[in-house]
Amino acid sequence: MAMNTGGRLVAGSHNRKEFVLINADEIGSIKSVQELSGQTCKICGDEVEITLDGELFVACNECAFPVCRPCYEYERKEGNQSCPQCKTRYKRIKGSPRVEGDEDEDNVDDLEHEFDYGDIDDSGFTHSAGVINSAYRGSAGSASTSRHHHSSSQGLEFPLLTYGDEDAENAYNENAIIVPPYASHGNGIHQPNSGTATPLHPRPMVPEKDIALYGYGSVAWKDRMEEWKRRQDENLQVVRHQGSSDGGDFDGSEIDSDLPTMDEGRQPLSRKLPIASSKINPYRLIIVLRLVVLGLFLHYRILNPVPDAQGLWMTSVICEIWFAVSWILDQFPKWYPIERETYLDRLSLRYEKEGKPSELADIDVFVSTVDPMKEPPLITANTVLSILAVDYPVDKVSCYVSDDGAAMLTFEALSETSEFARKWVPFSKKFNIEPRAPEWYFCQKMDYLKNKVHPAFVRERRAIKREYEEFKVRINRLVAMAEKVPEEGWTMQDGTPWPGNNVRDHPGMIQVFLGHDGVRDIEGNELPRLVYVSREKRPGFEHHKKAGAMNSLIRVSAVLSNAPYLLNVDCDHYINNSKAMREAMCFMMDPTSGKKICYVQFPQRFDGIDRHDRYSNRNVVFFDINMKGLDGLQGPIYVGTGCVFRRQALYGFDAPAKKKRPSKTCNCWPNWCCLLCNSRKKNKKDKKKSKHREASKQIHALETIEEGIEGEMSTIGQPLISQEKLEKKFGQSPVFVNSTLVQNGGAPMSVSSTSRLQEAIHVISCGYEDKTEWGKEVGWIYGSVTEDILTGFKMHCHGWRSVYCMPARPAFKGSAPINLSDRLHQVLRWALGSVEIFLSKHCPIWYGYGGGLNWLERLSYINSVVYPWTSIPLIVYCTLPAICLLTGKFIVPEISNYAGIIFMALFISIAATGILEMQWGKVGIDDWWRNEQFWVIGGVSAHFFSLIQGLLKVLAGVSTNFTVTSKGADDGEFSELYIFKWTSLLIMPTTLLIINVIGVVVGVADAVNNGYESWGPLFGRLFFAIWVIVHLYPFLKGLSGKQQRVPTVIVIWSVLLASILTLVWVRINPFVSRDGPILEICGLDCDN
Repeated sequence: MAMNTGGRLVAGSHNRKEFVLINADEIGSIKSVQELSGQTCKICGDEVEITLDGELFVACNECAFPVCRPCYEYERKEGNQSCPQCKTRYKRIKGSPRVEGDEDEDNVDDLEHEFDYGDIDDSGFTHSAGVINSAYRGSAGSASTSRHHHSSSQGLEFPLLTYGDEDAENAYNENAIIVPPYASHGNGIHQPNSGTATPLHPRPMVPEKDIALYGYGSVAWKDRMEEWKRRQDENLQVVRHQGSSDGGDFDGSEIDSDLPTMDEGRQPLSRKLPIASSKINPYRLIIVLRLVVLGLFLHYRILNPVPDAQGLWMTSVICEIWFAVSWILDQFPKWYPIERETYLDRLSLRYEKEGKPSELADIDVFVSTVDPMKEPPLITANTVLSILAVDYPVDKVSCYVSDDGAAMLTFEALSETSEFARKWVPFSKKFNIEPRAPEWYFCQKMDYLKNKVHPAFVRERRAIKREYEEFKVRINRLVAMAEKVPEEGWTMQDGTPWPGNNVRDHPGMIQVFLGHDGVRDIEGNELPRLVYVSREKRPGFEHHKKAGAMNSLIRVSAVLSNAPYLLNVDCDHYINNSKAMREAMCFMMDPTSGKKICYVQFPQRFDGIDRHDRYSNRNVVFFDINMKGLDGLQGPIYVGTGCVFRRQALYGFDAPAKKKRPSKTCNCWPNWCCLLCNSRKKNKKDKKKSKHREASKQIHALETIEEGIEGEMSTIGQPLISQEKLEKKFGQSPVFVNSTLVQNGGAPMSVSSTSRLQEAIHVISCGYEDKTEWGKEVGWIYGSVTEDILTGFKMHCHGWRSVYCMPARPAFKGSAPINLSDRLHQVLRWALGSVEIFLSKHCPIWYGYGGGLNWLERLSYINSVVYPWTSIPLIVYCTLPAICLLTGKFIVPEISNYAGIIFMALFISIAATGILEMQWGKVGIDDWWRNEQFWVIGGVSAHFFSLIQGLLKVLAGVSTNFTVTSKGADDGEFSELYIFKWTSLLIMPTTLLIINVIGVVVGVADAVNNGYESWGPLFGRLFFAIWVIVHLYPFLKGLSGKQQRVPTVIVIWSVLLASILTLVWVRINPFVSRDGPILEICGLDCDN
């Protein structure tokens, strides 16, 4: 439709929402804005302005790539400060503020604007006179200043940018100009000059060059640019009318809220935050120095044996060499620690456009449980409720609960949970509460009225709390009933026997509680899908414990919903941050770096742990130091819960291959020279730098990539595979096999709901995985009770990388076993899994070479499977102090000045390393010290027994079952902390503690007996023994329990050991001098 201009000039910017109407009578010749400048900015699509000197603005003097001044200023302030085409660093132009990295040049000194940062707004544009197009000044007629002020004082009505229709209310004889905020001064209206100016002619640097040739080398640049501008306009809101007929000034601030969407929606969704150089450089220096000192220490120890204690000396040196290797494996993967930051607002701007359906990706959430008596149904229910109430589009969330124990208690509890969710979910979202697990929300000690302004909040909170208490009573009733199982087994409501009465022999079960038609919340809104799954189990089949259950969930979810991303949580890990899924999507859906990410791992945080954290349950050192270090390499390891996966990565596909950059040639050297230069391989460091440089480009200059990525995602590059090979890899289910080929997810619409459920039952049958690659190359990998480490390791070997996300509010929180026995059993399970991996073909020492695994990442994986073997030298080393005190010998010869300096340097370097790690990892000294203590406690107990069990299982075929850790306690705060449960894991640390205490007593008594000369050598032995006792002190506190008394079994064991050591001591005869009895010549002559 033609636009009626009334004979006036129409000028403006499509992207910036500028609109100008100027009276035609006052203009001798009408020129378009593009004609005035001659070139268009290839980043934002706007015109390249004319400078105050009357020349075309040129940002890059090397290639003259057309860029307007606002984009030039933004790139220098927020971007990589280089030209998008030739990658040459932008030089400072007169009138531009100085930024970091500018060189001092005599010809560009501009003291007036050098530090003019105050006029740069959030979007990166500069409020300078040079930004305002001179086209407005040169094309304006003789408009009087007084008339302009009169119109502004009356409150102007600005015409709306309607793309085809003119604002009929605009008077014919008035000037109406809308300018962006960066060009607004005073009252926000730019006044045309009173005089006429000669129209400026285009002055391109290379007149004969076609503009279409500019860009990133793409011949389709023009078409992409038009498509990009069209898509960007969808992100912008139409410029609103401001002002009123009765007056009021317009200052342009009302437009500010609209224009930034053009930039924010195109920015990266996350960024890396390297550790400050003031913290990380001294840390690396100390590591190098410690390595040098450690070499000197071992050199001294090896070349200076102890003649009278050769056995003790050799044993101690072997142990110290092992500790040195173990330290290297643990230390160097922390060489490149980083942190990350996400931008949730940019995620919404990009994928949740106003008035359109959300484009956020679907997510399937997996919750696994086994025994409802050890994993209380109430805790599982809270986890499910927090998932259903998450801040994410409800039609894109599906929750699958795996009941690997086929317990009717879990089924009935989930049914009650689905009913209560119809009330809890709308309440959580309406008042935006945190956390959205009701048990933890109602018990948190804080002012729940803070920041709540809704008048109905208190009333509805009381009502929902009463509903939750009634819900808890119903769950507790179910638990009480389940304690007494009828002889004939459980029956369902219709009288049908419960299919899972026989836990080891039952069919597969699937029940969709929420997400089907007709089931909505009490306000009539849709709810996320909630599905109960219990896979089939039959005698004679290997079911692979948790890993097998998770693989069943992968197949069921692929048939029913097939989301491209998966989140797995343990039944006791609820969502503490309702935006956790959005945090993960900031990495997964980032168009520049998301394609190669296989999973986003969140740290584990725990509730119900005492303030002192006696047994290091929080594991802060691992999650806040080690994992940050791995994130700077190829990514953190998978820890079993709180992790968002890419489904295609779990299917065993390789990561997308990195595209090779086109080779650069020049015309100043012969061809043979260029070929010779190109044939040289670049080192890995240069490749990494180029990778970071490309990834850090501002998205507002890379929107051409956006379309290309969207096209690539649908064909992510997996080679075509025949149907026969696909079925051999994924199993005999055509529906599931076809779902694996859908890169962006989505269940097939052509299959009916009944057929889907039938197919879902098929894929969880116990024989489905036979003769397939499930558990070998696909899904969770079998072969270890710690399937998490093995699964993440396989993904990294396929070239994928992972990301560590630590939002300010913890994403997930769980329950931790806080008493000593349960904690040691948990550590035993982890260590046993590492031993199994070490003795398997997937051991990172020899597996995965030639793939995409970073060598420092490999060191980390080697450390994760080798650490249980450290228990042997650790036990021996903790025994040496007692032996030295009882025998009077020592592992070190008489210390010289040189040896003293080396020993002091080693201790100082160890302390300095710990202090600097605590500094950049933001870890308290209490957490660091508890971690050191429990490393010794776990090493001499759980790790040692895991070696025995692992060797028996692998070499002798004797299977051992780990105990499921008990979740939660109801007998008061920290009541479980004082529970004492005797287990064989306590024998070794108890023995070491007793013999070192006895050794100290014996050593002191021996020194008293032999005089003051014996105290000097005693101090070294005492320090050694006290080091062991101090590290085992939390273990001693755990033995004493709440009543502060030692259990009878410990007393008996102590008496037995004391008796044995007493006999040894008597055999040594310490009351006699080491050199035999002292005989003096009598002064009397007895013969006479």
